[in-house]
Amino acid sequence: MISSLKTFVSDSFDPYYNLATEEFLTFSVGANECILYLWQNRNTVVIGKNQNAYRECNVTKLEEDGGHLARRLSGGGAVYHDDGNLNFTFCVRKDNYDLKKQLSVIVEAVNSFGVKAMLTGRNDITVDEKKFSGNAYYESGEYAYHHGCIMVNANKENLSSYLNVSEAKLKSKGVSSVKSRVMNLSEASSAITVQSLKNALMGAFTKVYGYDYDMITLSEGDKAKIDELRNKYASEEWRFGQKIPFTQTIENRFSFGEVQLHLDVNEGRINAVKVNTDSMDTSISEKTEEALKGAMYRKEELLAIAKDKAGEVSEILLYLCEII
Repeated sequence: MISSLKTFVSDSFDPYYNLATEEFLTFSVGANECILYLWQNRNTVVIGKNQNAYRECNVTKLEEDGGHLARRLSGGGAVYHDDGNLNFTFCVRKDNYDLKKQLSVIVEAVNSFGVKAMLTGRNDITVDEKKFSGNAYYESGEYAYHHGCIMVNANKENLSSYLNVSEAKLKSKGVSSVKSRVMNLSEASSAITVQSLKNALMGAFTKVYGYDYDMITLSEGDKAKIDELRNKYASEEWRFGQKIPFTQTIENRFSFGEVQLHLDVNEGRINAVKVNTDSMDTSISEKTEEALKGAMYRKEELLAIAKDKAGEVSEILLYLCEII
């Protein structure tokens, strides 16, 4: 039974640090504690543990715009985070996990502004049938968390831009997001800002659970553990190297002929390549396949390979770089 409440508010906008902090808090929560963790990411797409990054996000555009792709521990769909979003996490032991109670903290906080929030289905919280918060869940052993993103004043144009993949067709075994009608809470009440919502959430936390909360202060040892976890979340292996296979077929007419490029990708690496072309040069297929097989499916690496090649092979690789 929960008898102690704690809160931690991150002052960082680094998604990898914030996800590392979330993991640290989850696996350090006491037997009778509930931790409310509030955090924000800047210009970030966060995908679920079992999602294909390239299916869910225009990775190239996001990174060219200085954004970040992050992968969390929980399942669920892809979400876009910016300064206009506020993220929350309830960290508890599994025996104390109470989704209804946790969600009621969010609803109570929003209702305190005179805005009628409602739970819809399993994952969403809505106002006037428009979604402003989606939720996801994670458990491991005796530990669990429930987290979500609250749209306060998010940039909807960026949300649509980054969460729309390119025209290149991907067939993936990863889990796809389900798109919903969304809204910002600031549309319902100008009194709702990120800061005012933080205060309302902490007030609702106390009201729903019936205890005052204590603020968490991280020790130097805690910070060192979080920094170590951050390295995992920021790594290419974690973000792109999951065992989620997908195939991609690309067709384009070049000056030297029509080319069909078939790629099989898994764990972020191109495992198999097949090139079909009507070019008079019969060596193009073999050279392109040799250049791509085993390479990471990342624009930076493919550009480096293209610069090392010449002629038709370079043209094909540069075209591939344009659309991934």
